[in-house]
Amino acid sequence: MAFYIGVDIGGTNIKAGVTDGTGNIVGEAETPTGANRPQEAVIGDILSAADRAVSAAGVLRREIFAAGVGCPGTVESSSGTVVYNNNLGWRNFPLGKLLSEAWRLPVRVENDANAAALGEVCAGSAKGASSAMILTLGTGVGSGFVVDGRIWTGWNSAASEFGHMVIVQGGRLCTCGRRGCLEAYASATGLIAMTREAMAAHPESLMNALAAEEGRVGGHTPFAAAERGDATALRVTDAYLEHLACGVTNLINGLQPEVISLGGGVGKQGERLLEPLRQKVYAEVYGGRGERFTRLVSCTLGYKAGLIGAAMAAMQSLTEDRD
Repeated sequence: MAFYIGVDIGGTNIKAGVTDGTGNIVGEAETPTGANRPQEAVIGDILSAADRAVSAAGVLRREIFAAGVGCPGTVESSSGTVVYNNNLGWRNFPLGKLLSEAWRLPVRVENDANAAALGEVCAGSAKGASSAMILTLGTGVGSGFVVDGRIWTGWNSAASEFGHMVIVQGGRLCTCGRRGCLEAYASATGLIAMTREAMAAHPESLMNALAAEEGRVGGHTPFAAAERGDATALRVTDAYLEHLACGVTNLINGLQPEVISLGGGVGKQGERLLEPLRQKVYAEVYGGRGERFTRLVSCTLGYKAGLIGAAMAAMQSLTEDRD
């Protein structure tokens, strides 16, 4: 039986897993990522985590056919090169080559959001879809687009940065340097900023009490208060949904994916987020909601999406090499 290693290099942890050919995880391990470390140290931790995942899976090394890695930043998947990763300080780093030499296996490197998108298509919320867009609403807005079971990367392996699509001309400053990006409004960071502004302006809002109870303001704070009828929270969530709906509508008008799955911290709101979002999107999408329309759903795999997607990308690369 064939098995595949999948690795997800996150900002906090490096997660490694072993999957079978259907994306079922049979063994896992993780280790802290750590920033500002020598490249060799990070490589060593990836190898160690993968070894522990293989041991946990109880499979033989000769049963591992290939490995895949999901890495944040700009990735040239054809060569396995991390062109740029600001968190780890990598620039033109031959990650795939080094891991391939260490493992003596074919290694596929993908952008982490793309890997997670493939994972959701292979084994999660978009399983069986002919095309799917995954939007991760977390610290930023990550996105990945999968068509006919393959990651769409564009000619230069840098496609699908839809979080940096401008939805408000001259709007909020984004981390990329532009103004008005979807990420500045639809990320959890953007939502929290809007929430804090509203809390400061309206100390009577229930959001203040909820935040005090938890000791923090989260992306869930305005949704929880709005569900209990707080007027200020309702205005915050409606403004957030308007911005998110604008971006989602643009994606549907331009790409017409069969499924759009929402993940990340805000995506965990489930139907509290999805039902009003569907109403706004379907009212705005070009031509209205017809018999064949894009389904808006929640991601279901969580962190496992990156592991599964990386492993499945590795499996696919073997087929591509034979072709």
